[in-house]
Amino acid sequence: MNPQETRAAISLALVYVLRMLGLFMVIPVLAIAAVDYPDYSPLFVGLAIGGYGLTQAILQIPMGVLSDKWGRKPVIYMGLCFFALGSLVAANADSMAMLTLGRILQGAGAIAGAIMALAADVTRESERAKVMAIIGVSIGFSFYVALLTGPIIAGLYGIQGIFWITAVLTICCLPLVKFGVPTPKESSPSGDALPQLSQLKTLAKEPSLWRLNISVLTVHLLITCFFVQVPVLLTEVNFGLDEHWKIYTPILFVSVLILVMLMKLCKHLQTSTSFIISLTLMAMGFGLFLLPELNWAVIIIAGTLFFAGFNYMEAHMPVMVSSIAPAGKKGSAMGIYASFQFFGAFLGGVISGALTGWLGPKLALVACLIFIVIAMIIVWGLQKTTKVKRVTLTIENRDSFQQTSNKTQLESDFGKLEGVQEVLVDVEKRAVYLKVDNKGFDIEKAKALIS
Repeated sequence: MNPQETRAAISLALVYVLRMLGLFMVIPVLAIAAVDYPDYSPLFVGLAIGGYGLTQAILQIPMGVLSDKWGRKPVIYMGLCFFALGSLVAANADSMAMLTLGRILQGAGAIAGAIMALAADVTRESERAKVMAIIGVSIGFSFYVALLTGPIIAGLYGIQGIFWITAVLTICCLPLVKFGVPTPKESSPSGDALPQLSQLKTLAKEPSLWRLNISVLTVHLLITCFFVQVPVLLTEVNFGLDEHWKIYTPILFVSVLILVMLMKLCKHLQTSTSFIISLTLMAMGFGLFLLPELNWAVIIIAGTLFFAGFNYMEAHMPVMVSSIAPAGKKGSAMGIYASFQFFGAFLGGVISGALTGWLGPKLALVACLIFIVIAMIIVWGLQKTTKVKRVTLTIENRDSFQQTSNKTQLESDFGKLEGVQEVLVDVEKRAVYLKVDNKGFDIEKAKALIS
């Protein structure tokens, strides 16, 4: 990568880390800290934990589309301001209702698509995968750091302290975007980066994508349920909020080791089989929480099993979506996937909070086991996907491809190239989108066709 690409990758990764830290630090502490509010209820706890997911799910696709019309940076600035405003509302909240409103406002800063599109705009095609990988790693890193630091900060400064720190970190993201990332002269063709409204209906009905969308909804429903229930269980075994990191540290460390072993074990298995193994681990974790007598060791074992399964699903599902999505439609497929992901977090908070309040925590955990069984049925039949590479080529002379016959001929010519699996020529976006395998595909021959 050249210096400009390196600076942009680091800046955008930091924006992701600081924003996700603020979003996730509160999750492992809310169930405990919320009892101090006068209108406390388990339902409000669930809404506060998962509330961000509702606005994220609703606005994920529209914000991406707006970034095509208004520009990437203006939409990112707007999203960061929404997030900072929500953090300030939650920091000054004197009731669960106000805190929940703050979390919902935080979710309105749905800028993931715009950040990825900006990363694509300021990097060359040959270096784009590296930049996306740096940003992707930062997302996972921020989640784990948030789980460990959230309880510590809450123990020192209270839950309000987390929201104040979040607001400050979010404001720090504004100069990072302004000065750390160059403003592109024009947007890159966005068919593989951002959702297109015209493609959503067709992709939503695609069987394999539909299964993955429902699966990610279920998995994030379960992770939210986990953090509605587990912090309370930890206090019941005499772990103060500021000591919860002592439990989460071995859970996260050992679950990553199990993830590595799972990846080796499942390498030659059908996707449906490996997913069912992962869901079984998650079910075993929830099953241990139902034991009549719990101690810190049982909670660590249960949490480790749950996160081992969660980590595998979380790592592999987006890769599958990327592989299955047709040429030129990856952005739309990932937009739908992300919306289901965040809506699952919202549903998990509502369902777990409501069931805990009405029927008790044990029956809420039983409901989670039922959801896991449903997810097992849904993933059954998922086939293993082949690894593909996506290539986007820009049409320099759009006028020469305005006629349908010319567009059809170009798609036919590309389809004959060795290694090309799918072709989409989009004259309006001035782009040719290709799905290819690395064996035999010659990028120079593809560029020659454009010339």
